[in-house]
Amino acid sequence: MSLVQPIAPPALYADRLKVYPKAVTGRVRQLKWAVLMLCLGLYYLIPWLRWDRGAGVPDQAVLVDMRNARLFFFWIEIWPQEVYYLTGLLIMGALALFFASALFGRVWCGFACPQTVWTDLFLWVERRIQGDRNERMRLDAAPWSGRKLRRKALTHAAWLLIAAATGGAWVMYFNDAPTVARELLTGQAGAGVYGFFALFTGTTYLLAGIAREQVCTYMCPWPRFQAAMLDEESLVVAYRTWRGEPRGKAKSSVAGDCVDCLACVHVCPTGVDIRDGQQMECIGCGLCVDACDDIMRRLGRPQGLVAFESINNLGASAAAVVTMRAGASRVPAGMAARTPLRLMRPRSLLYAGALCAVALVMAGAWTMRATVTLAALRDRAPLFVRLSDGALRNAYTLKLANRGHGTPSLALAVDGPAGLRVTVADAPPPDAAGRPLLATRPDGITQWRVFVTVPAGLGLAASSPVTFRLLDAAGHVAVHETSVFLGPGA
Repeated sequence: MSLVQPIAPPALYADRLKVYPKAVTGRVRQLKWAVLMLCLGLYYLIPWLRWDRGAGVPDQAVLVDMRNARLFFFWIEIWPQEVYYLTGLLIMGALALFFASALFGRVWCGFACPQTVWTDLFLWVERRIQGDRNERMRLDAAPWSGRKLRRKALTHAAWLLIAAATGGAWVMYFNDAPTVARELLTGQAGAGVYGFFALFTGTTYLLAGIAREQVCTYMCPWPRFQAAMLDEESLVVAYRTWRGEPRGKAKSSVAGDCVDCLACVHVCPTGVDIRDGQQMECIGCGLCVDACDDIMRRLGRPQGLVAFESINNLGASAAAVVTMRAGASRVPAGMAARTPLRLMRPRSLLYAGALCAVALVMAGAWTMRATVTLAALRDRAPLFVRLSDGALRNAYTLKLANRGHGTPSLALAVDGPAGLRVTVADAPPPDAAGRPLLATRPDGITQWRVFVTVPAGLGLAASSPVTFRLLDAAGHVAVHETSVFLGPGA
């Protein structure tokens, strides 16, 4: 019998240590409340804004109209063929995020990320019902009772109500808000609407109420590459080690300013200790700044032991302490040299330049955007038709897309082989010059069958260019499209 006991393999997974963030007050917390109210207000209210676009067009200011394949954003209307505008907006959003990260670290994660905003709201509800950190910890540790069941049930009911409002607001971006709200409440909405409503209600409840910091730590990819956006002058939430160490009691004459009260840890929504340096789990919300400032204020010591600081200044401070602590037991706040935030530096200029370039391209494309577009599709079978008099005829389908809400009629002129004749099926009476008039449909596509006939005996090449021009009332070319006229040699 062997006396050697087998060694158990190390565990690959660890149980979650639930985080109980403590409430805190201060300037950073006030800023976070302001951003939270702004983000939630915009999210819930925007679908209810109206924008008059005329008869027969949705009057919702922001609407993704899946039924008619349109995206409405106040005065802007984007068609499916113009998806590149959305691509440009996504690129601009990414560059803006890179630019903000280069300057202010994880400001998006800490203040404006939907996960942060809704988790803050859910935590506020939880505190109102169950109490602050210590009371919630005692409640979770206590055996089940009527009081515990009531508090837990009320908390989850409030979370589900907020999640339902969130899911309902989301489907309103794809349907008329008053109509879909009434249908949801009366059970008249379609299965797709109820499906997406349930999906976003469930994910909001799960991510903001149950998963919380695990989304930032394990699910979100941003922490894993956002460090590439930072440099030595980016503002990050940092612990000023040169002031805080060595840690000790408040009355100690040899200890630093940090009294190891753990206030910064208790308020952290992800449960990290900022004194351990930069960590992937830190979302840069700055609540530890408020918590530490409150302790320093009570102790009569300078605030800023935990602060928004650049890596350069942290290094400069540490170097100054090494040379200036010869006869001092504690380095006064502000003694170490620090430099102001420098906005104009290579990294930030690169992101800002790329952002401006994309914005200019987008603005230029929008400025040159045509209200009416034309597509000329030549029939492929047959390639051509020979008439009884020997003339050759090609057939085309002209598609006129009118992105405006007017109904202009445009005259058709065709340039091509000499002597060609143009016939339009079911065309209205021609204009004064005898040119066919093609009517357009507001905010829609109109199709016309056009026949181009070339007289016999011209000796045409197998393929000859032909250009369709649409002229406005003043005779100016509104849009043109080039195709080909095929003959026997094709």
